[in-house]
Amino acid sequence: MAATPPTAGTTPTTRSIPTTVTITGAGGQIGYALLFRIAAGDMLGPDVPVRLRLLEVPQGLRSAEGAALELQDCAFSLLADVEITDDPAVAFDGCNLALLVGARPRGPGMERADLLAANAGIFGPQGAALGAHAADDVRVVVVGNPANTNALIAAASAPDIDPSRFTALIRLDENRAKGQLAQALGAPVGDIRNVTIWGNHSATQFADVAHATVGGRAVTDALAERLDVDVAAWLDDTFLPRVAKRGAEIIEVRGSSSVASAANATIDHVRDWVHGTGEGWTSAGLISRGEYDVPEGLVSSFPVRSDGTGWQIVEGLEIDDRARRLIDASVAELAAERDAVRELGVL
Repeated sequence: MAATPPTAGTTPTTRSIPTTVTITGAGGQIGYALLFRIAAGDMLGPDVPVRLRLLEVPQGLRSAEGAALELQDCAFSLLADVEITDDPAVAFDGCNLALLVGARPRGPGMERADLLAANAGIFGPQGAALGAHAADDVRVVVVGNPANTNALIAAASAPDIDPSRFTALIRLDENRAKGQLAQALGAPVGDIRNVTIWGNHSATQFADVAHATVGGRAVTDALAERLDVDVAAWLDDTFLPRVAKRGAEIIEVRGSSSVASAANATIDHVRDWVHGTGEGWTSAGLISRGEYDVPEGLVSSFPVRSDGTGWQIVEGLEIDDRARRLIDASVAELAAERDAVRELGVL
C-alpha cells in the first residue's frame, strides 16, 4: 500500500497535508452533489484540506471534467487539487477515504442475479485496487446499490485491508425515518435520537424506534400522545412502508432517484465516522461478527457509535419478537444475495 498521509483527527500542525478522497462515478448526479460539499469542508471539517480523485468510466470523463472546472471556479480554500481518471490504480493511489458511488442500476427485465453479477464486475476490481494502492488508514463507504452486498464484494477483494474499514451507506434510511418521525410529531428533527436501521438497504430494512427518543422522551410515548392512534399499527402500516419505499416514492414524484439526500447521508456518515457520534448512536452497514444473531460475514446495518477511530456496534439492546422477525427477514435477504454472489465465484 501507499504511504499514509495524516487524515482528519490529526493535530492541527499536520493538517496542511491534504486528505485524499476518491469518488467513483464522480461524473454522476450523486457525485456532483458530493463534490462541492466535500471541498467546502462539510464532511471532514473546516480545517482539513482535501485532494479529490474522480474515477469514472471513459464515457463519464467529460462530465467529471466539467465538475472539476466548476470546482476550480468556486475557489475553495480547502481544495488542494483535483485529478480525473478512468484507472482505478491511479484513483485509489494513497486514498484515505473512498466513496464508492458508481454502480450498475437495475435495468428493465434485469434479474437480481444479473444485477449482482454486473456490480461484482465493478466492486471486485475496485476492492482489489484499494487493496493494492490505498493508504493504510483508508476508510471505504459503499453508496452504490445493492450497497450491502457491494461492500461485501469490495471487502472480499481486498483481503489485506481490515474488513471493518468497509461500510455500506445506511444513513439515508435513518435520515428518512427521522424525517418521518419529526413530521408526525411536529418536532425538530434534531431532537430525535437513537433510531436504528437493521438489515439491508432495501425494502426489507427495519426502521426500529423501540429505543428512540424525542426531546428525551420515548418516541413511542410521544407518538401515542400526538397521533391518538394505535402506535404499533401506525408503525407497521404507515411508518415502516413509507421509510422503506421512500426511494421509489421520490422516483415517482421527481422522475429520477434520490441525489441530494443520498449525498447528504454520505456526508453525515463520514463526518460521524471521522469526528465521532457523541451521545447516542447512528446506523451503518458493517461486516457482522455475529452480533444480534446476524450470521458472521454478512454486511448488515446495526446501531453503531464512533469515537473517531472507527465504528463500534452498540450491543445489548433488547430485541422483542416483532423486531426479531423483521430483522431476520432482512438478514435472510442479505444471505440470499451473498449466496448468489458466491455462485458467481466472487466470494
